[in-house]
Amino acid sequence: MEDILSLVRKKAQSWLGEEYDEATRAEVKRMLDNPDTTELIDSFYKDLEFGTGGLRGIMGAGSNRVNIYTIGAATQGLANYINKEFANLPEKKVVIGHDCRNNSRLFAEKAAGIFAANGIIAYLFDELRPTPEVSFAIRHLKCQSGIVITASHNPKEYNGYKVYWNDGAQIVAPHDNNIIEEVRSVSSVKQIKFDGNKELIRMADKSVDQAFIDAVRSIALNPDVITQQKDMKIVFSPIHGATYKMVPEALRQLGFTNVITVPEQMVVSGNFPTVESPNPEETAALRLAIEKAIAEGADLVAASDPDGDRLGIAIRNDKGEFIPVNGNQTAALLTWYMVSQWKQRGLLKGNEFIVKTIVTSELLKEIAEKNGVEYFDTYTGFKWIASVIREQEGTKKYICGGEESYGFLPGDYVRDKDSVGSISMIAEIAAWARSNGRSVYELLQDIYTEYGFSQERLISVVRKGKSGADEINAMMKQFRENPPKTLGGSRVSLIKDYSVLKATNPITGEVKVIDLPAYSNVLQFFTEEGAKVSVRPSGTEPKIKFYFEVKVPMKGREEFAKAVDEGNMKIDHIVADLKLN
Repeated sequence: MEDILSLVRKKAQSWLGEEYDEATRAEVKRMLDNPDTTELIDSFYKDLEFGTGGLRGIMGAGSNRVNIYTIGAATQGLANYINKEFANLPEKKVVIGHDCRNNSRLFAEKAAGIFAANGIIAYLFDELRPTPEVSFAIRHLKCQSGIVITASHNPKEYNGYKVYWNDGAQIVAPHDNNIIEEVRSVSSVKQIKFDGNKELIRMADKSVDQAFIDAVRSIALNPDVITQQKDMKIVFSPIHGATYKMVPEALRQLGFTNVITVPEQMVVSGNFPTVESPNPEETAALRLAIEKAIAEGADLVAASDPDGDRLGIAIRNDKGEFIPVNGNQTAALLTWYMVSQWKQRGLLKGNEFIVKTIVTSELLKEIAEKNGVEYFDTYTGFKWIASVIREQEGTKKYICGGEESYGFLPGDYVRDKDSVGSISMIAEIAAWARSNGRSVYELLQDIYTEYGFSQERLISVVRKGKSGADEINAMMKQFRENPPKTLGGSRVSLIKDYSVLKATNPITGEVKVIDLPAYSNVLQFFTEEGAKVSVRPSGTEPKIKFYFEVKVPMKGREEFAKAVDEGNMKIDHIVADLKLN
């Protein structure tokens, strides 16, 4: 412990030099003088790692914190790579966006200065914007890269840095690893060029906003039903974040005249004062919106996370009560509607496709295949969905894609998940259902009746520290060496191991190659009854995640409640088999 502490103290003392600003030096001195060394060690025991998605961490002074110096090193490394990769271009351009988090504007402005100091034009939005708009703006403004200062739906102490490439998607190989190497090569704060030619910093103006909304409007499939149901009441909350203007404006321009916002959550704040967690996946984050919808007699509740890429919705059940719709159900509603309407309008020519992640419900696959649409499976993370779009561009037509973690992209106008377009499409679905004498709840039941009912569940097993990491590794090793033969009373008929990209039938011994672009530490078990269990250590948290999906027959709406109960019982049995309870 003393050895670690002495190294940490030495590293911290290096942050007392004149190259660091006064506030940083004061903060580091406070930690050095504090008899309790916990904060000092956590702030300096390692360097905050720039990974394949960028940076994310707690804000504060120190090498293991998000601050102007760790953001600065990331930006300098990215600028170095852009200047090498696009050396032949007469000018190089990036887009910079940020969310509502504390210090996000400061970090965005510092990044703009660094790009400018490296001769790169930086389009900086005048205030916070949703992440998908930044993705859109990269292609709209013909930029080579872009960044978003955000920590998505993490707690308020966090901030982060996402990197996008010239196609508007988050970076993938080879650029991710190449940029990581460039960032690592920035070993001293003296290598960071903080102050550049201010003429190279340009404001991304309102025309980008309107172009983005126009792109969202272009994917509408039944504008006539929006006109018919224009007075439908929609309650929306940005949960203090970046979509507070964009979603209401997009809905109004689509034709909805009764968009109701949640006043307390329209306040832009990085402290997220009305929620414990600004995550639309959690029912508690929708509480104020649901209360508003009840008071207003609304039909639909929608919310987005602070950077505006994820969405959460709530609908009325058969008793008129608002219930949250999970990520798989939201993806199923959107996929079914878009595929069925493309089919009805004669837009399916035989080369269309959808994309889902491997842990997302197989119901999306059923919808696609039954309607003659190709589907692709990808790893968790929307950059992989964007990668498929890029690979198929010019030969096949993307309809939509989604993941169980509340992210969806309806159309290829951006290359990341988009709450603005997804909420707009969900509102259209609600209007369409209403015009056809149905509720969204009944529509979901009808989809289950036609394509089969799926019940899903996610269980996260937390194991902290080095011992926890070792335990998680041991669990994955055990599953590989001694895979379950049965789950929930049904034989395991297929095992997919993405660490070797092999799919094995343990009954026949047949082995097939999985066609994906990279290896990943993920296992999946499929049973003869149609159950799927996915096991994946988290890449950002000290936990291992278990995704469960089971199939249950369902002949009509009247069997929905029974199917839910039966599905939960099946999952309970599988959980018991895996000894997770």
